[in-house]
Amino acid sequence: MKRILLSLFALVVFGSVHAKTITLTVKTTHRQTVTGFGAACCDGAMRPYGTDKKPAQLLYGPTSKVGLNILRVEISPSFNGDDGASWGSTYNWEGGVPSAQVVKQRGGIVFGTPWSPPGDFKTNGTAQGGNSEDQGWQRGELREDCYEKFFPWLNSYLKYMKSRGVKVDAVSVQNEPDWWVNYSGCLYTPQQQLNLVKNYAHMLDRETYSGVRLISAEPLGFDPRYSNMLLNDKTAREQIDIIAGHIYGHAPLQSGNLKDAAVLAAKYGKEVWMTEHSSTDNIGERLPTWHEQLLFAEELNECMLAGCTGYIYWYMRAHWAFVSTGEAKYGAANKTKNRLLPRAYVMAHFAKNVTGSTRLETSLDMTSGTEAEREYSAYIKDDSLLIVMAIDTTAENSTLRLRLPYLVKGGKHILSTGNETTELCQESEIVLEEPTKTFLVDMPARSLNTYVLVIDNETTAITTPEMATAKSAKSQFYDLQGRPMPEPRGLCIERRADGTSRKVYLGPRGRVISVK
Repeated sequence: MKRILLSLFALVVFGSVHAKTITLTVKTTHRQTVTGFGAACCDGAMRPYGTDKKPAQLLYGPTSKVGLNILRVEISPSFNGDDGASWGSTYNWEGGVPSAQVVKQRGGIVFGTPWSPPGDFKTNGTAQGGNSEDQGWQRGELREDCYEKFFPWLNSYLKYMKSRGVKVDAVSVQNEPDWWVNYSGCLYTPQQQLNLVKNYAHMLDRETYSGVRLISAEPLGFDPRYSNMLLNDKTAREQIDIIAGHIYGHAPLQSGNLKDAAVLAAKYGKEVWMTEHSSTDNIGERLPTWHEQLLFAEELNECMLAGCTGYIYWYMRAHWAFVSTGEAKYGAANKTKNRLLPRAYVMAHFAKNVTGSTRLETSLDMTSGTEAEREYSAYIKDDSLLIVMAIDTTAENSTLRLRLPYLVKGGKHILSTGNETTELCQESEIVLEEPTKTFLVDMPARSLNTYVLVIDNETTAITTPEMATAKSAKSQFYDLQGRPMPEPRGLCIERRADGTSRKVYLGPRGRVISVK
């Protein structure tokens, strides 16, 4: 690891007259706490790599090079009961099990998404969405007389996965309920989803399956009507733990959909997960350029600025994703199967450092949603680290003047500047002669930068949110930013009468159903 000594003299000359100096002020205002980052493992009609553990082994866990901690698995419609019988389809629930087992063994989160309920629950009698001539252009929707069967069907999935040694942490209502497809799919209007969740979600067996959480349907463009209708209804709101969606055609900040949905979610203490997107899956027979990788980094950053607590990419293995397929036609880096691709290292900047942190406001947050040549975000982690992300898509070297809310005594600079492995996640140590709140760091052209700075806790007092006065000997509950929760539910902090604290999941009526 290189060492960069920032003396008082160096603070003056570090940024040369030829480099632009940009000032970034990090504030003390806390925003969302980030649960983590992940990818999908989908079998059947998707990518038949679910039974290959290698991608998950490369990507998941704190000791991996990437540090993913959330896995999305398809809940296919074909499985019928507990005997493993299918309905004549190549879909089955076994495909995602090996990867899910790896993720759980490494302390990660596994959630399941239905592409469709079973065909005999639907208006068109098939798991297919119905948008094709041979299916008669029938809109595949969940029949109202089968609403009461939906959550018991999800319970059977949870039972199956538990029998395979996988504790599923959450299940969602539906993949892309607003996208009429000719593959496995099911349509819901926002009102239909509300009716299903409000009247039947209590049938999800949270007690048997260790506090499994419920995720909203995941609309194609993160249409906030789906989540807002749930959250504006008290009964439905009590059943939903996470709101989710995809960002196809709707950039995180530019369109406003994700950002708008996150506002109401934050009000009620709900997590916000972006559960599927791939920005360069249509690039043809080539690997993404470095500029496209930086645009992916900006997408991750913008999702954080929009209020996301979780970001889940599409496939784990594809020439435009994280792990190589072994197909030489896509480029030399892809010709050997199951090797990390540059996009995995880009993701590592966020997954290895931002997971578990709380975002802080900065002076250069993209509040307008306008595309920028440079982007930034900042985070605090365990009251001991300040993390600053800086993305530069320009051809100009820059100097970043950091103005921080706390004294820091050093840290490291993680730098990625190109598609070659030697140019990815290079680490340099930042050494300060004395604790300081303001200093200069290098920001090279066309680079992704993570500055991990150690807070000097010996001289810096980080105040914790003030506790509400307990009116009795009972526990008090707070969101992850330490704010009292008017309606405790989902992941929160319990501060008990004896003065100790712990993270818990709360179910209906504030019942503690699991402890982290």
